[in-house]
Parts: sequence; structure tokens; C-alpha cells
Amino acid sequence: MAGGIREHHGEDLSENHEINVTPFIDVMLVLLIIFMVAAPLATVDVNVDLPASTAKPADRPDEPLYLTVKEDLSLNIGNDPVARDQLAAALGAVTEGNKDTRIFLRADKAVDYGQFMEVMNLLRDAGYLKIALVGLETLPTQPTPAVGATEAPSPQPQAPPATLSPGVAP
Repeated sequence: MAGGIREHHGEDLSENHEINVTPFIDVMLVLLIIFMVAAPLATVDVNVDLPASTAKPADRPDEPLYLTVKEDLSLNIGNDPVARDQLAAALGAVTEGNKDTRIFLRADKAVDYGQFMEVMNLLRDAGYLKIALVGLETLPTQPTPAVGATEAPSPQPQAPPATLSPGVAP
């Protein structure tokens, strides 16, 4: 007991060697409650329309290997068409069995997300885990001039070349 009854009335107080852990336990319980309340709030469950990337494109290798998913869901390795059931064998022939080869995956914007993921699953099942997603580089949007402002019309920008996005799917 921290504050015991003294039987003698001297100036000397005996030392107490007990640690009072009650404040420590109180702090730990408060932290536990805070984390229990905050943990469900950390999950994201909001539908959003993600913007295009304006990040600096990654460097291209000397001879990139492109896999293209066209609008009709057909696949091409480079310029050569390939059937879905022959994808693993065709990639093995092109990469000479090197599963560490980075595959640059391009898809038409009309391709459904589920169909795109099926192609990524085919690549994963074939053992190719280094997949880079390819898109068009977008320019940052310029603010529109105020009504009545006079400005010389700017020339229309040309469509930028296809670039590699910095994100790589595992």
C-alpha cells in the first residue's frame, strides 16, 4: 500500500518500492478504445472516378515486350495476334522462358475492367509477375479565360505518344 499508517511519528519515512501501475493501465485502455474506434475509419469504401496521371513517364527498355488487349478482347504480343489459351506458350517463346521479363500491358479504353483483370490473371498464372501498365501521357489542364477576355487562340496540342505509367502491378 502506497500510503500506509505509520506507527511511529518520526521524521524518517520508509521508502516504498512498489510501482503504481494503475495510471499506466488507464492510459493503455484509453489508447485501446481510440484504436478500436479509429480502425474502421481507416478503410476506404468510396466510389471515385480516378483522374489521369501526369507523372513523369518511366524509361523504356531497349526492346519492350507489349501485350495489347484490343476493343474486341483479342490479344496481340507486339504486332502478332495470339489466342488466350496460347498466351503462356507464346510469351515463353518470345521471352525465351525468362519469367523476369517486364510485360508492358496496353488495353483499349473500351475494354471492361473485369476483362482487363482476366488478362492480368493469365499473365500471373503463366508466371509473369512484372507487369507495367501503359497509357497516354496527359497534359495538366489549363484554366479557362474569363468571359470577355481577349486572347490569341493557342494551337491545338498534338496527341502525346504512348508512355509508361510509373505504377507497376505486382
